[in-house]
Amino acid sequence: MLLKHLYPDATCSLSYETPVQLLVATILSAQCTDERVNLVTPALFKRFPDAPSLAAADRQELETLIRSTGFYRNKAKNIQGACQKIVENFGGQVPKRMEDLLQLPGVARKTANVILAHAYGIVEGVTVDTHVKRLSGRLGLTEHTDPVRIERDLMTLLPQSDWENFSIRLIYHGRAVCKARQPICHSCQLAHLCPSAAIVS
Repeated sequence: MLLKHLYPDATCSLSYETPVQLLVATILSAQCTDERVNLVTPALFKRFPDAPSLAAADRQELETLIRSTGFYRNKAKNIQGACQKIVENFGGQVPKRMEDLLQLPGVARKTANVILAHAYGIVEGVTVDTHVKRLSGRLGLTEHTDPVRIERDLMTLLPQSDWENFSIRLIYHGRAVCKARQPICHSCQLAHLCPSAAIVS
């Protein structure tokens, strides 16, 4: 696979030490760069390192710590709600089943896939973020715009062992080359496979 050759060491770029920290970082990454999230989380996790402390956190203090990630009120509400549910229903541990994760506030399939794959080594699907959505369409891998349908299409095209790393490699490529506003088609090593390259270039 060409993407594997281009980005052999691609891995999750969020900084975390525990499953709950990965959950929080992934919620914070919505409409925010991973770099920004990684600047915010050291102070956040020093103050609130686990689910019980996050569940009991003062909401205003939590909002202040994550303010620079954007949409901080909604993110704080979801983080606290998810951690409260983790404490009440799952013994303080982030659950390992998709159906349980989807019960948590702020957690859809994208976040659940990230947690399962990178916290627990369980690959159940393809993480579809904005980069994956954009590139999948440009590359002709899907005709859909709904993340769940895009995920289903990608799952049929790839072996299960490649599902999560394929997403990460697409994200790397989206950041470096296939950018949202001005894709750099003339230097893209996937251009010969991309039905959109001739249109854009």
